[in-house]
Amino acid sequence: MTVTVERGARAVGRQPHTGPRRPRTSYALFLLPGVLTFLVVVVVPFLMNTGVSFTEWSGVGSPKWSGLANYRELMDDGEFWASFRHSLFMVVAMAVVPTVVGLVLAAALFDYIGKHFGTKTAAVLRACFYLPQVLPIAVAGIVWSWILAPDNGALNALLKAIGLGSWQQDWLGDPDIALYSVMGVMVWVQIGFPLVVFMAGLQRVDPQLYEAAELDGAGWWRRFWHITLPQIRPEISVVLTWCTIAALKVFGAVYVLTKGGPGGATDVPSYFSFTTFFEKTQVGYGAAISTVLTVIILLLSLVGLRLQTRAEDAEEGVRA
Repeated sequence: MTVTVERGARAVGRQPHTGPRRPRTSYALFLLPGVLTFLVVVVVPFLMNTGVSFTEWSGVGSPKWSGLANYRELMDDGEFWASFRHSLFMVVAMAVVPTVVGLVLAAALFDYIGKHFGTKTAAVLRACFYLPQVLPIAVAGIVWSWILAPDNGALNALLKAIGLGSWQQDWLGDPDIALYSVMGVMVWVQIGFPLVVFMAGLQRVDPQLYEAAELDGAGWWRRFWHITLPQIRPEISVVLTWCTIAALKVFGAVYVLTKGGPGGATDVPSYFSFTTFFEKTQVGYGAAISTVLTVIILLLSLVGLRLQTRAEDAEEGVRA
């Protein structure tokens, strides 16, 4: 009886729809430009590139079908695997280190600087950290090339001025340290993105959690470990996924700073594919390299989305 009355009340309270109904097909029209652009810019070139990867072609004349020959050669190519190992170093420099440092900086700006020195100060510092993300990578690369120059570079000049002349190095020309120099530049470039994302995530954390923890005597580090990290777990998943993908496809910084040298010490798959395409004119083989890299990035994207979904489900379960 009670259920019947409630249903009747809802039926009475519901206003009849008197205006013209919008056809559902109209929503598809808004999606059509994006879908067409995605097909033309992403799907069709990827399928064409995949088709070329099954051929032997110099870029001139007709391609010659070779089947899986390029992929079999790729599996035994030491240069490719060396470039892929360098990508793992880039993942550390562009995903792991910026995420960790960005977490600490975001928590410090939000929980300490913002409270003690004002939100404007925190906003200015946040903008300063994000500035490298705004600079074109070509401009940043040229500036860092001047800074790391072996003869008259700013870094070597600074080391000499403070009495550490023995530490002077050919930062981008020594095969033993060139990769680490590029990694340092990429940490500087990338750190602003996690910082901004984490500070945005901290805006939705209930301030009463911090107040209760502070009243209980919890210091900054304990509040960071037990409140901040669990609350912004979805943002951490997004940042790690996004930055890992950016690290795997990094090209501009390597091209401007070292061009994959010296002796291939800083070569990465995207630059290796570029040189194979345009310098060695092995178009089919270069297409195979880029196809493998694309598949790896797609798989990582799916894994990242899955982890993000789990994190959001876990957060909703805790709130419930």
